[in-house]
Amino acid sequence: MKSIQHYTHIFFIGIGGIGMSALARYFNQKELQVLGYDKTKTELTQTLKEEGIEVYYQQDIEENVLKTLPQESTLVVFTPAISSNSVLFNYFKANGFDMYKRAFILGEITKNLPTLAVAGTHGKTTTSAILAHILKANQIKLTAFCGGILKNYKTNYIGDGEEVVVIEADEFDRSFLQLHPSAAVITSMDADHLDIYGTSESLTLAFQEFSNLVPKGHLYANSTLDLQAQSIAVNHSADYSIQHINIENGSYRFDFKSKDITLKDIQFSLPGHHNLFNAAAALCLAIDFKPSYADRFAKALASFEGVQRRFNYVYKSDFLIVIDDYAHHPKEIDAVHQAISEMHPEKKSVVIFQPHLFSRTKDFADEFAKSLAQFDEVNLLDIYPAREEPIEGITSKYLLELIDHPKKQLILKNDIQNRIKNASEEVIVLLGAGDIGVEASKISKLLK
Repeated sequence: MKSIQHYTHIFFIGIGGIGMSALARYFNQKELQVLGYDKTKTELTQTLKEEGIEVYYQQDIEENVLKTLPQESTLVVFTPAISSNSVLFNYFKANGFDMYKRAFILGEITKNLPTLAVAGTHGKTTTSAILAHILKANQIKLTAFCGGILKNYKTNYIGDGEEVVVIEADEFDRSFLQLHPSAAVITSMDADHLDIYGTSESLTLAFQEFSNLVPKGHLYANSTLDLQAQSIAVNHSADYSIQHINIENGSYRFDFKSKDITLKDIQFSLPGHHNLFNAAAALCLAIDFKPSYADRFAKALASFEGVQRRFNYVYKSDFLIVIDDYAHHPKEIDAVHQAISEMHPEKKSVVIFQPHLFSRTKDFADEFAKSLAQFDEVNLLDIYPAREEPIEGITSKYLLELIDHPKKQLILKNDIQNRIKNASEEVIVLLGAGDIGVEASKISKLLK
């Protein structure tokens, strides 16, 4: 690949994706001409346009627009989820443009910069967001590519400088193997993306390959994982652990300990023990980068407001609580249920779940059924297909029949508002990685 400095124009195919949009913002800040295509107009694509990035929603972009792109100095970045039948993809390929996946470009950016990488099948977005926040709150000049919108800053990209880079190391399509981490954390390695990997063993091998990219002594991992890394745990023995957990006024207070350091009475407001682990993982990487700031990093946890669609309180009153969360894997659903049970034990828990991908529903149907059955009431929307074609026999009705529960039903998106309007003394949680988040946004406006 030519040096990134060679390019004057950057075209993104799939610019509305959360990871792609962060990279688009990076190049826009570098004052390059940034434009792109996405099939869906969203609040995020509208914000990109307001920032000066041109976004198109039809693949048959006017020929005069494409002809203004200089072939020699235009870089085309595409998501691995793009269809091989994409008109734009094939146009750029046929006309000899330089084309690379997003992961490769991130690898080029991180090649010569200190890079803190967050890997894992769950927890990447929240952990990298916490890490970015506690660094920024302490005036460290960082570049952060996050997989969610940080509520503190209302963006998924921070571009304060290049003292350090914070990045999600995404296992999808083996993307994280393109990175150059100075230090990294692996939060989890549960089976997922089996449409890519085939088996859980193949996924584990990819994580082990990623761990080999990290300099010795700078890899941190969940204590349950079989990796040559410094271990992290919550309420268990590990190299780095969170202990003495208390809940005060809806927030956690805890101690963070290792053989070299003890940080006492840390405050953190994100519910759930999975988020306590995420906070510990972020502290490990921040302290690895700047050990003398350990106490300051711990104090900054108190001001972290969270990430959109990660246990977001859409509405909260004495009678009704509505939560929106991105959970789309059985382990993530378990974590959400644990947080609700701990924070709101007196209320009935109701789940409205939108399964994400036919393949994931097929691969983990029994696990989904078990996780969802923990709630007091189960409601299923149709499967959100994303990049996939239907699989015969794999439907939400199929999943519903596997759930051993007396109160379960299939519902439509149009039913959600009525279900919430008629609720009392309940916690209703909307779960899924598809477009159920749009419904949560509508409900927020309705109730407020």
